[in-house]
Amino acid sequence: MTGSHSGRAPTPAPLTGSAAPCWVNLMTRDLESAQEFYTAVLGWTFRPGKLGQEFSVARRGDVPVAGIGAVATAYRVAVAWTPYFAVADADAAASRIRERSGTVAVGPMALGKGRGALAADRDGAVFGIWERTEPATSPRAPDDHSHAWLRLHTRNAFDAAIFYGEVLDWASGRPGCCEVSYEKDEVIIDCDGRRLARISSGAVEAAPDPLVRPHWQVHFPVTDVAATVAAARKYGGSLVEQRPLARGSEATLLDPDGGLFTVTDVRGLAAGDSG
Repeated sequence: MTGSHSGRAPTPAPLTGSAAPCWVNLMTRDLESAQEFYTAVLGWTFRPGKLGQEFSVARRGDVPVAGIGAVATAYRVAVAWTPYFAVADADAAASRIRERSGTVAVGPMALGKGRGALAADRDGAVFGIWERTEPATSPRAPDDHSHAWLRLHTRNAFDAAIFYGEVLDWASGRPGCCEVSYEKDEVIIDCDGRRLARISSGAVEAAPDPLVRPHWQVHFPVTDVAATVAAARKYGGSLVEQRPLARGSEATLLDPDGGLFTVTDVRGLAAGDSG
């Protein structure tokens, strides 16, 4: 069994806690099977969520790291890992999505201690927004603990950066906003000086391969990619692709229900080879 790295990995941003810019959630069909898989593969434990019996919260120690909801069938959406971005006003953010030719599929509606919506950008990449309406009670992720980071594969990185920047107030100059920079042909998103996401061009909307279509890809840091791949296969998952980094490697996997995610060697993340 492998798990997310608890040592120092300074590049990715911690996505959980009261001040987090983002949360990751798995939309799946079978909650019990998903919990068994991610316990074995990533070393998570689970507690019931407050949204009903079809939801649970994954934890490392006492810190929430991700959510899982058996809602893919009910909401008629694909099984997928999805990022939810924090916003000050869910209704205003939903309006901005529609104004910029994005789609709001569900919500805004009550979601935990706030209000959220499930949306897609104008190229079809699915994401969520979430407005906190009650004080946070969960412990904040330690500064040296990174649970995940993101990469958006999209048609045009610069167009996508404008869309998300306007919807989520990136680079707005407001206190606490995420900053946008450019590195070669990619857009880099940093929050509080730590890497949250990269945006890469080249996705093709009509491509049959889910890795080529526009999508948000969730990366989890692990200490042993090979062992994680072996555990995923043992518990019904499959390997989609694996590639070397300057230090270590990363692998993109499918869980037994079809949820796509990537595990990345923490040595590569710390060295800035990925993310």
